[in-house]
Amino acid sequence: MSEIKIIKEPISRADLKKIAEERFGDLVKAAVDVEQEIMAVGGEFHLEEQVLLYNEAGSKQQNIWGINIKPEERGDEFIEFDSLINIKPNQNNRTRGVEDTIVKGKIVEIVNKLVHD
Repeated sequence: MSEIKIIKEPISRADLKKIAEERFGDLVKAAVDVEQEIMAVGGEFHLEEQVLLYNEAGSKQQNIWGINIKPEERGDEFIEFDSLINIKPNQNNRTRGVEDTIVKGKIVEIVNKLVHD
């Protein structure tokens, strides 16, 4: 199994596909820090990636959001907003999704910047 990695520089879809194949087949779990514009990938659980971002990058809980990336998909199917770490009642996010459209847009922007063909 691959280790969890913090992505600060662009990663290829091919590399994400390898990570996906090692874990879940068609998707990679990721935790995105919307303040630092970085993400962690490769964990079995979003929480593992969140902890790595805390410990290694100094991320704050309120800035980290969990997503699934499907490297072989395009458009709206590329990013799936579904993670237990997204349940943040103190930020008015009461679901596993990302309810704030501004935050959601920022996540998409960061992922698109960090993942290339």
